[in-house]
Amino acid sequence: MPISESILDELDLSFHPLTSKLWRDYEMLFGERGACGGCWCMFWKLRGKAYDENKGDRNRQMQKSVVDSKVVPGLIAYSEGYPVGWVAVEPRRKYPKLAHSRVLKPIDDQDVWSITCLFVEKKHRRRGIAVAMIQAAVEHAGSSGGRIVEGYPVETEKDEAPPFIFTGTASAFRQAGFTEVARNSPARPIFRYEISARVESEG
Repeated sequence: MPISESILDELDLSFHPLTSKLWRDYEMLFGERGACGGCWCMFWKLRGKAYDENKGDRNRQMQKSVVDSKVVPGLIAYSEGYPVGWVAVEPRRKYPKLAHSRVLKPIDDQDVWSITCLFVEKKHRRRGIAVAMIQAAVEHAGSSGGRIVEGYPVETEKDEAPPFIFTGTASAFRQAGFTEVARNSPARPIFRYEISARVESEG
């Protein structure tokens, strides 16, 4: 999936997997609140009370342990060398809360990767970065052996505050080339991008 060249050129965007070397940039981007409410992008990995009990520094430490173990939980977006965005993408099995979600339950037994969170630094919002991050996540999944990538956006009819659309918007996933494949709740569709099918059709 080619990322929009106009967005890349305009903002000098680049995307890098989160590793231990980039941890300080991740902390800088997320700030003291861990992006939102002390989450540190652990929401989908902790079920029930475990998430609420670990909000804040414990979540940060758990995410750091993941990164230090050489697991890549997502990509950092940079603009002119400065961290401006984050997209979480891993195999769906890495997200226990998804497996137990009634609304976002698996639609089949396919091995899929999941885009579960998008975060853009305040000054860089509404500039198309979210769409570029989704496309970059697809490329990362494909290079890691993934063939199907899912997203779980919110279908919005009006502007929503970032905490309510941290999984992305349906319009952003459509712009990134995804197709809706299920909807178990009016505002929570499931989108997919099939990498192998697109590669074959473009070949």
